Amino acid sequence: MATAIYLEHYLDSIENLPCELQRNFTLMRDLDNRTEEKKSEIDKLAEDYITNVKNLASEQRVEHLQKIQNAYSKCKEFSDDKVQLAMQTYEMVDKHIRRLDADLARFENELKEKLEVSGYESTEGRAVKKGDSRGMREKRSSRGRGRKGSDEDSPKKKKMKNSPDLSDTLLPMQPSDVLDMPVDPNEPTYCLCHQVSYGEMIGCDNPDCPIEWFHFACVDLATKPKGKWFCPRCTQDRKKK
Repeated sequence: MATAIYLEHYLDSIENLPCELQRNFTLMRDLDNRTEEKKSEIDKLAEDYITNVKNLASEQRVEHLQKIQNAYSKCKEFSDDKVQLAMQTYEMVDKHIRRLDADLARFENELKEKLEVSGYESTEGRAVKKGDSRGMREKRSSRGRGRKGSDEDSPKKKKMKNSPDLSDTLLPMQPSDVLDMPVDPNEPTYCLCHQVSYGEMIGCDNPDCPIEWFHFACVDLATKPKGKWFCPRCTQDRKKK
C-alpha cells in the first residue's frame, strides 16, 4: 500500500514536467532562429562594409563597424540565454532523478533492515532447534547400550504420539525438499543420506548401530513396521554372524 501511495505522489510531482520541458525546448528553438537571423544580418553588414569601405568616411566606417559589433553582442546574448535554458532544463530533470535515487536508496536500506531482523529471528529459531537436537542426543546417550525394544522413546515419536492428528495436517516431506533447504553446519545428521532430522524417522533396534535414526523414505518404509526393526547395515552384519 505504501509503495502505491509513493508511486502516486511521485507521478503527481512529475506530471507538469513534460509541459515545462516542452516550453524550454520551444524557447531554445526560438533563440536558435533569432540567432540565425542575427547571423544573416551580420553577414549582410559585413558584405556591405567590405564593398563600400573605400567610399566611406572615417565616422561612417566606425558607425558601420559598431552595427556589426552590436549584432555580434546580440548573438552572444541569445547564446547565453540558450545555455541558461539548457542548464535549467537539465536541473529540472536531474532534480527528479536525484529524488528517485535517494528514495531508492532509502527503500533498499529499509529492506535490508527487514531482512536483518528476519535473519535474526531465523537464527533464534535455529538456536531453539539446536537445543532440541542436543536434548535428543542426550536422551540417546542416556539409554546406552541397553536401549529400546522399540523406537517409542524418540522425541519425534513422543511428539507424534501426543499429537496423532499432526501427520494428517502436514504435507509429507521428501528427501529432495531437504536437500534444497539451508542446513545449519552445527546441526547433527542422521540416516544413510547423512542429512538432518526431518519427517518421520525410525530408530534401529541394534544398540550398537552407529547411525541409529533413519528417514522412512531412505529405508523404503511407508509406515512403521511391527516389532523390532534393524537398518540395512545392521541386517547385513547380523546375517554375517
